[in-house]
Amino acid sequence: MTVRSPHDDVLSIMALAPVIPVLTVRDAEDGVAQARALVAGGLRAIEVTLRTPGALGAIAAIAAQVPGATVGAGTITDPAQIEAAVAAGARFLVSPGASPRLAQAAAGAPVPFLPGIATASEAMTLMELGFRALKLFPAEAVGGVKLLSSLAGPLPDLKFCPTGGIDLAKAPAYLALPNVVCVGGSWMLPRQALADGNYATIEALSREAAALRA
Repeated sequence: MTVRSPHDDVLSIMALAPVIPVLTVRDAEDGVAQARALVAGGLRAIEVTLRTPGALGAIAAIAAQVPGATVGAGTITDPAQIEAAVAAGARFLVSPGASPRLAQAAAGAPVPFLPGIATASEAMTLMELGFRALKLFPAEAVGGVKLLSSLAGPLPDLKFCPTGGIDLAKAPAYLALPNVVCVGGSWMLPRQALADGNYATIEALSREAAALRA
């Protein structure tokens, strides 16, 4: 019998679409509305950042009310957030970086965890804990495509989800790299469209993003 590892599971989530949208939500209703438009456009893995008081409630509501969504919690910066996010219904977790304490907690998390790195040393430290899928953050600021291309040689077993400063124009260069499974971004969630409740625009932008890797 083949036993799946958390690494396999996180790669499966990363492979759901070429882009993982990163949501900042006001409340549960806002999160559900955003998630429905994203899923309708073909973006099924959704990261809700824990930057607002309504984030955990939104995760719970999306998990319960949006068929087809695989909802995760982002901006995990403290081990205590792991339990709270999983209890709310998060099916994966994402961090911007990984302190030694958070990295150890992430290695034992009950759901797939995508920890953030910005350097080769950070990537190697997480490799020692068993991680093979990582988030590069903030991607554009730390070297982006050139950095990931450089890491592919000495660290060939690692796969990445670069996030930070990436938009529709920049995404194809990342997705062309053999060590990039998907990218993270929020360009399909423009502020004005959210303010206007224009979810048709969000769905259209999501469909465009989902087509990046047909």
